[in-house]
Amino acid sequence: MKDVYITRISKFLPNHPVSNEEMESKLGILNGKASKGRRIVLRNNKITTRYYAINEKGEMTHNNAELTKEAVVNLCDTDFKLENIELLSCGTTSPDQLIPSHASMVHGALKNGNLEVNSPSGACCSGMNALKYGFMSVKSEQTNNAVCTGSERSSSWLMSSTYEEEINHLKSLESDPILAFEKDFLRWMLSDGAGAFLLENEPKGKQPLKIEWMEGYSYAFEMETCMYAGGDKQEDGRLKSWTDYPSAEWSTKSLFAVKQDVKLLSENILVKGVDSFKKLLKKHDLKPSEIDYYLPHISSYYFKERLYQEMVDQGVEIPWENWFMNLSKVGNVGAGSIYLMLEELVASGKLKKGNKILLSVPESARFSFAYAYLTVC
Repeated sequence: MKDVYITRISKFLPNHPVSNEEMESKLGILNGKASKGRRIVLRNNKITTRYYAINEKGEMTHNNAELTKEAVVNLCDTDFKLENIELLSCGTTSPDQLIPSHASMVHGALKNGNLEVNSPSGACCSGMNALKYGFMSVKSEQTNNAVCTGSERSSSWLMSSTYEEEINHLKSLESDPILAFEKDFLRWMLSDGAGAFLLENEPKGKQPLKIEWMEGYSYAFEMETCMYAGGDKQEDGRLKSWTDYPSAEWSTKSLFAVKQDVKLLSENILVKGVDSFKKLLKKHDLKPSEIDYYLPHISSYYFKERLYQEMVDQGVEIPWENWFMNLSKVGNVGAGSIYLMLEELVASGKLKKGNKILLSVPESARFSFAYAYLTVC
């Protein structure tokens, strides 16, 4: 088995940072009224700027494949060219279409010759699953290198036009229609962008990061769906697919809008997250004190203190000074967030040889958790 190193990291964030006050003008106002939930959500998540693939005219500037393409291009130079990529593994929550796969569309945009593609599905963990596929490919000597990405173009799902038919339908039933909080909530949480890693079987570059191991845990066997799109949640917790609805209801029920069961999220995401953390500590005989930098992908700063307290309560505390996050500046980019965090940490100049880094990514869709343990070389 070969050792595997992250030798290059890049990102692509579209257009300019969008402030809290600009958000609603970018995404659109529903029913002519400002959202009542926006300020509450923003006060809790403490995100101050984020990025949207939307220009000043309200037009989309990039699709997801294009965002990802730009991040991959930013990895390359004269020493490592697009044509040198042997495997392209791309994770996202928000592909531009059902078929073809996201990685196929990115490859089509790159036009860089024949290579293997891989497209893990899911939500935030899809970016880590893309990384794990690349890690295993290089480690097992199937390939000498792999480019792995995490990206989102969530803004297209959050535009007011997505909900117009539902609002119009509600108007016929009540005088003051209000979008359900489970849908309005995520309009103020998600953003666009892409990150990319180059994996190689030699420690090249200024400060390569060795991937020691990766782990994943799913709690879907005991938890019902929490975040979803392309369906509707029933009273018994079952998810009814868009394919089981007549096409006339796709828009009146906003079936393709992303939704979240906020109560289920709040009650379980931290408990299950720390439970999975304890499992990997035991498996690898790892102590929290052996983690120099802890990079947790969280959707909101609302969960930061609560996650720390849950760690304290379960006896696996990581000191605050070892935490590194950039959520407030770049927003919640879902599958791309962990890539953007690691890119910023490496660029900060803080890392020293021998430092240990733990990447931690939860996925609330049906409660999955993914981890990677890195050593600075």
